[in-house]
Amino acid sequence: MKKIEGALYLFCFARADLVGELEGTGVDGHHPLFVLRGSPDLGAVVSEVRLEDFCGPVAELRMQDLAWVGPRAFRHEAVVEQVMRHSPVLPARFGTLFSSQESLAEFLATHRKTISQFLERVADQEEWSIKGLLDRKQALQALMSGSLAAQQVQLAALPPGTRYFQEQRIRSAAEKELSRWLNETCRQVASDMRKQASDFRECQVVPREPPESGTEVVLNWAFLLPRSATTAFRLRIDRVNETHATPGLVFELSGPWPPYRFVPPLSMGTAP
Repeated sequence: MKKIEGALYLFCFARADLVGELEGTGVDGHHPLFVLRGSPDLGAVVSEVRLEDFCGPVAELRMQDLAWVGPRAFRHEAVVEQVMRHSPVLPARFGTLFSSQESLAEFLATHRKTISQFLERVADQEEWSIKGLLDRKQALQALMSGSLAAQQVQLAALPPGTRYFQEQRIRSAAEKELSRWLNETCRQVASDMRKQASDFRECQVVPREPPESGTEVVLNWAFLLPRSATTAFRLRIDRVNETHATPGLVFELSGPWPPYRFVPPLSMGTAP
């Protein structure tokens, strides 16, 4: 094994015999990519980095700086996607380091069975993401308009003050109905979309800042999907959107991605 001057940055594990020639450089834009073989069939895609770029007080501050993290996270993703075009991958988290080739080889040997089983499981599969975007104002208005129309004659006969309080009660009831409708709709859509998927994860909802066009993110799903099912999956989400867009709910599909959300726990923290 060759001597390294800093640390090894891990992008992913893959089938070593399928990876082939790697193009480009690591996250620092300088050191080349290479495959560290842990066995005849398994390998780790890595590059060298300076240890001080990711470890220590100064590095902790850098990791809070989007201008520094952004390009490197983008490069991390690009490398994993490059490998994924040739081999199933088990992607590592951004910033996963090992102190030496020996420590990484030991880690790979320890987790060889789990890694190998995961690569076998995700072969010819991809991760797809669905986010639910709700225009709450539009959805609430759609629910209220029906109730107001149904009670138009009664409301018109009421004194202004009484009519105001009645309209507020209608609004309160519409808000409760919106919550019930949203939960039930999402449950039904998730159940429907999961029929074509090998696996499914409900993920943390991260608000968009600033909100786009008054919409809010109300759900975040990840699906592990066979490549053969992609076309039917996309058509299915199109039909779902045709049904629910008018009340203000849109399901946003993105992918394919490496299977980040389905990686088994391997304790892949920064190595000393």
